[in-house]
Amino acid sequence: MLTVHHLNQSRSQRILWLLEELGAPYDIKFYKRDATTNLAPPELKAIHPLGKSPVITDGGETIIESGAIVDYIIRKYDEGRLQPAESSADYTSYVEWLHYAEGSAMLPLMLKLYTARLGEAAAALQPRIDSEMANHLGYIDDALKDREYLLGDLTGADIQLSFVGEFASVFGQRANHPNIDAWVNRFQARPAYKRALERGGPYSFAN
Repeated sequence: MLTVHHLNQSRSQRILWLLEELGAPYDIKFYKRDATTNLAPPELKAIHPLGKSPVITDGGETIIESGAIVDYIIRKYDEGRLQPAESSADYTSYVEWLHYAEGSAMLPLMLKLYTARLGEAAAALQPRIDSEMANHLGYIDDALKDREYLLGDLTGADIQLSFVGEFASVFGQRANHPNIDAWVNRFQARPAYKRALERGGPYSFAN
């Protein structure tokens, strides 16, 4: 059976949500962040040398990286519900969003988080980081105009990008991007999302 190696307060929460949307059977092995460093515990290195989450094991497979995990689960368990057909006009956009989430959108948010801890030492970087954050959140907000989800209906791309929308709350940016805010509220109201929270435990990015 597929096992999600789930780190609290992490991107692995969206993997639980995906599995709940699909109704696929899975187990969870829980890991807790170090109370001092907030880093993943060393036990995760026994699953994969990088010691990061999310990571899943499924039979003889061990898979890291959220995008690869979302792609694997959908190809194996989805039966066409959360991914456009490869022959459809939306498929290329779907793949683009799937990679965009971590490849581009998450970077300025993480830089903002880390440099905030440096105080004045990072002051020179803040205008550039703020500009990039506004650029990416504006792009996502525009894409969601007049749409409930990125491609109209919910897909794995929304689940993959969901952490970006949620994490924007840390910097008070959802209020500045009403389409992102409505999208986050919409997907967080889904029964499958709520079931994932029940199984995954405390998650501070949920409303």
